Amino acid sequence: MFAHLREDATGLQDHELLEILLFYAIPRRNTNPLAHSLISAFGSLGGVLSASREELLEVEGVGEGTATYLLALSQLRGRIAPKDHDAPKVFNVRSFSDFIGSRFDGSAEEFVEIYCLDPSHRVRFTKRFTSFMPDKVTIPPDEVGHLVATQRPHSVVVAHNHPAATSDPSAADDRFTAQMHMLCMMHGATLDDHIIIGTTGPFSYFLSGRLEAIKKTCIDQFVGGNGE
Repeated sequence: MFAHLREDATGLQDHELLEILLFYAIPRRNTNPLAHSLISAFGSLGGVLSASREELLEVEGVGEGTATYLLALSQLRGRIAPKDHDAPKVFNVRSFSDFIGSRFDGSAEEFVEIYCLDPSHRVRFTKRFTSFMPDKVTIPPDEVGHLVATQRPHSVVVAHNHPAATSDPSAADDRFTAQMHMLCMMHGATLDDHIIIGTTGPFSYFLSGRLEAIKKTCIDQFVGGNGE
């Protein structure tokens, strides 16, 4: 890995570069799993370096020393260059669609990202899920439930990409949106939007009215299922 850095640093993937950096915070230990965990938890290398101390400590394997080291790197990064590629601080559909579109641009794998928002619609936490496959991502409901229960967001925004297909939502996308809505409701949160990025640009469940229809269907099924 060090030879790769010396000979062709641009060829290193984000998790590999983070793995090298972590070695100086946690010497004589395989830092590859932790690098992957951090990228998964915060969605990108930029997300890791934008995380707060409290958020970093929530990642298994991160102690005070590693959190302090990453916070120092974050300050260094912020003083050298502007944070052009960070997520918008406050959610709105247009800014997020543009951000996610550039974020997923050129990706051959399908990703799902979950953004946890506070009551002012500021982004508090981001987590990325991937199966490293071009056409599907499977997220265990209990993992999403744990995320929402732990972060306790006021609301949630979901985003995912169709690497080689249009942005039109599939039946599976509708089912996933309904599942996310129910999981959010169970933990006192609101699903604000589900944004899909495909070859035809962004699709917003909220702007299309599809999110409202899915929420109504869920309520009707719930009421009907209780015999009311």
